[in-house]
Amino acid sequence: MKEASRSPLSYGKVTYTMEISDIRNELEAMAKRLENYRQSLNLTEKQARIAELENEMTYPDFWDSQEKAQKVIDESNALKAMVDKYQELADGHEDGEVTLELIKEEPDAEMQDELAEMVTALKADFDAFELEILLNGPYDANNAILELHPGAGGTESQDWASMLLRMYQRFADKQGWKVETVDYLPGEEAGVKSVTLRIVGHNAYGYLKAEKGIHRLVRISPFDSSGRRHTSFVSCDVMPEFDDDIEVDIKTEDLRIDTYRASGAGGQHINTTDSAVRITHVPTGVVVSCQTERSQIKNRESAMKMLKAKLYQRELDEQQRKLDEIRGEKTDIGWGSQIRSYVFHPYAMVKDHRTSYEVGNTSGVMDGDIMGFIDAYLRKTNM
Repeated sequence: MKEASRSPLSYGKVTYTMEISDIRNELEAMAKRLENYRQSLNLTEKQARIAELENEMTYPDFWDSQEKAQKVIDESNALKAMVDKYQELADGHEDGEVTLELIKEEPDAEMQDELAEMVTALKADFDAFELEILLNGPYDANNAILELHPGAGGTESQDWASMLLRMYQRFADKQGWKVETVDYLPGEEAGVKSVTLRIVGHNAYGYLKAEKGIHRLVRISPFDSSGRRHTSFVSCDVMPEFDDDIEVDIKTEDLRIDTYRASGAGGQHINTTDSAVRITHVPTGVVVSCQTERSQIKNRESAMKMLKAKLYQRELDEQQRKLDEIRGEKTDIGWGSQIRSYVFHPYAMVKDHRTSYEVGNTSGVMDGDIMGFIDAYLRKTNM
């Protein structure tokens, strides 16, 4: 009997134990969370909307506009994913309750081990689903445009930018998102002077908006023969990719359009024609570049789309700034206001200054394991 009352769970080097009472408490908490989800998500309304969209897909002229059709499909898939995930959690919870009752009637240590393991995994699924629910902003479901710009420091900061570039590429891969390099300007010795990524995936902006800000690195510089410690800064800007539904007034006479020869990482030429496009919005000084396509026309279309997004985001940021002024909030965007510090020397730690969330596994973070930081930020800002 005593043996059946406790279940050891081992993850890495840490050993956890879970009593029957703990399992019961976890399942009771999950029941409450399911009820909250059911009410807040309006599942009946979502199921009705799914039926409406599926009916729309049967229309003979559904594919006359591929862009419109894709929006319908994307909305349907997103709603189905949420409803299906809720049902999956509900089914898992029901299985846990049934197994718990069996153990109460006839204690079984092995079965309790399996139930404890299942409950632990299920709790992680609940947490992940809850995070998805937090992404309810008007543009959270959109693709993301992510830009990295090194601060002062030359090669050292440019190398730091290339490390962050790899980190975000790895993170996107882990989420199953597609990453396109829209613009890339290599550093003279190493790293990058600037890079723009288009990250395609459901909720890409919703997650990556947590990364907007200044990222600070402290390490022994590999470019310093004296082995001194250096501090580098890189600015990360993230905005949603907008479709053509938003209205932004852009006058042709306000634009300066330059063409140049595209280049990739390492400086190698992608092609031998001036297909890359740089557009400057003169009144605001906003600059966008695109060299993804071999066609200058297509690069110009993509650049205009990014410019539209930047100007719209600029307008939203200005509205937020005015609201913050009314509330008396100060927003310092200087290099000293880093959102996160990555310390490689004299100790290993990555700490987010907005949430105080920190980890010691710097190599894991640089390999794309940043969901913990994003989770902490989203939960704090949505409380």
